[in-house]
Amino acid sequence: IILLVLAMALLGGGMAVGFRHWNLDLTREEQGYLALFKEVISVVKEKYVDEVDGTKLLEGSVKGMLAALDPHSAYLLPEPFKEMKVEMSGSFGGLGIEIGVTDGKLMVIAPIEDTPAFRAGIKADDHIAKIDDTATRGMSTADAAKLMRGPKGTSVTLTIRRTGSPGPLVFPLVRDIILTRSVKFRTLEPGYGYVKISQFRERTGTEFGTALQSLAEQNGGALKGLILDLRYNPGGLVDQAVMVANRFIGENMRDGLIVYTQGRGSSTKHEIYATIGEKEPRYPLVVLINGSSASASEIVAGALQDQKRGVIMGTQSFGKGSIQSILPLVDGAALKLTTARYYTPSGRSIQARGITPDISVAQLDLSAASKRQEREVHEKDLDKHLSIIEESGREEKKKDVEPGPAGRPGGETDKDYQLNRALEMVRGLAFMQNMR
Repeated sequence: IILLVLAMALLGGGMAVGFRHWNLDLTREEQGYLALFKEVISVVKEKYVDEVDGTKLLEGSVKGMLAALDPHSAYLLPEPFKEMKVEMSGSFGGLGIEIGVTDGKLMVIAPIEDTPAFRAGIKADDHIAKIDDTATRGMSTADAAKLMRGPKGTSVTLTIRRTGSPGPLVFPLVRDIILTRSVKFRTLEPGYGYVKISQFRERTGTEFGTALQSLAEQNGGALKGLILDLRYNPGGLVDQAVMVANRFIGENMRDGLIVYTQGRGSSTKHEIYATIGEKEPRYPLVVLINGSSASASEIVAGALQDQKRGVIMGTQSFGKGSIQSILPLVDGAALKLTTARYYTPSGRSIQARGITPDISVAQLDLSAASKRQEREVHEKDLDKHLSIIEESGREEKKKDVEPGPAGRPGGETDKDYQLNRALEMVRGLAFMQNMR
């Protein structure tokens, strides 16, 4: 609509006709600015040092108009809009490689398991020198992804330079459907599960349910406690965030509110409640957040915090409390427009505030703590210390110290202080629950 109105004005079709046709409620001052806009376009097209494409000028004006609203509203050209839909779907035809650019070189961050790239033997830190016959030097990740993606069954050849290899390696590959997973999970130690959600995509809610079921099966049918990691999660689809929170909220429908949104005017309030269905047992739950946890991840953390279902741990979240609606346009482009704010069940607005953790824990380097722990001296370290006597009266024989489980020295959480603290917390909560 905006583009058509501007085009009518530029073509001299009469601004008043355009306004009446589209029923735009413009003030006299706003009409004056449209006249100014027409004049600026005319001057630029006539006087600019090089010939100017009028379409590009109009696109730039629309981008600038939306950028003036807030940091999250934007005009999406057809190609970026298409890429965004692919990203949210988590499914596309391609090779299965996470890529990045280092010093102008297109590098493999990691191959995705059970994909053409993984099966062919492409490795992390490989340098992708060519895609088919196109050299990648200076190429952006978006342009590289465009070349590597394509219909299932079609071919593409990657030329790889690998450290330690005398020459380039050539990998002829056949594209397949790639499913990018937003949920990763594992058992930290017997009874205690860990789930990390990197972003809320179209299948996140389903993947989360599968992860919980698998963790329960790995741990004798039931968990003692769970850590939900939302650190560095930028958000995504609100309905998927609601599906995740729904697993823990709403056993009693009186306290089933997950989030509500409020647009312009009181009539736009929309409350989202938990649904009746499968719920997780009320085992202890710790949710990790940090300054990069935003939007949909803040919805989950805020709902669990307000409904007293989980302990929020980490650092203050990002504070993006607005919802963007994607409004497709006729030319394949779209408007990403902020249409509402969201609020936690207790009525808190997260916008520019964020979620304050129940227990504030900054990330620390555990290697220094480990070194300090190694320097600690105990009675057993003293020369000629008295032997340990068991209750039977016999002297206890010295035993070799075995590596500790995850979360203790030698375990897989050693390098992640916040995760270490979360595991300690969930263990303590489980202990107290068992005592009660």
